[in-house]
Amino acid sequence: MSLSRNQSGGVLAALVTIANKTNQKSSYAMRVDFADSAGKAVDTGFVGAGKREPGHKEEPVAFGGQPQGIP
Repeated sequence: MSLSRNQSGGVLAALVTIANKTNQKSSYAMRVDFADSAGKAVDTGFVGAGKREPGHKEEPVAFGGQPQGIP
């Protein structure tokens, strides 16, 4: 789910759900590509979760690096 730039300090941001659906501790790294209305990638962010227990779920925010006003 994307967040408005008013909520994110002027940068692109998205709420990401990371869920460990395995039966052992697992770590995760995710790349989040932000796209414009035409589907063109305009920015990239990264988020991760380390050594999460089975069944654990969290929702970190991935941030892009471009401040508001920069395409």
